[in-house]
Amino acid sequence: MRYLCIIYGTDDQTSHFSPREMDNYVNEHLDYDLALQARGKLVASEALQPAETATVVRMRRNKLSVTDGPFAETSEYLGGFYLVEAGSDEEALELAAGIPSARFSSIEVRRVRGGGARTP
Repeated sequence: MRYLCIIYGTDDQTSHFSPREMDNYVNEHLDYDLALQARGKLVASEALQPAETATVVRMRRNKLSVTDGPFAETSEYLGGFYLVEAGSDEEALELAAGIPSARFSSIEVRRVRGGGARTP
C-alpha cells in the first residue's frame, strides 16, 4: 500500500539554524531518501518552495480565480512530502517517524486511495 507522509511546519522551527545546520538538516533528508530507496520503500519525495510562493486556482461557476499566496490562513504550511510503500499502517507510521522533519514538524500520514490513473 502507498502512503503519503505530508510534512507541515513553521518557519520558526528552523529559522534559528545556521547555514551549516540547515545544510546538515537537508542532507539528513537526502540520506533518508537513499535509505528508503535501498529498502524499496520510497516512491517519491520532494521539498516545496515557501508557502508565500504559492498560487491558488479556483473554478467557480466556470470562472477562473487566481490568488497569490497559500490558501489556508494558518501558522503551519505544507513543506514537502514522502510517498512511501508500506505493508501496514504501522510500518507507514514507522517510516514517517524516520523523516528528519518529524523532530520539528508534524507529519500527517494518509493511505493513498487505490485506482491510479485511467488509461485510454
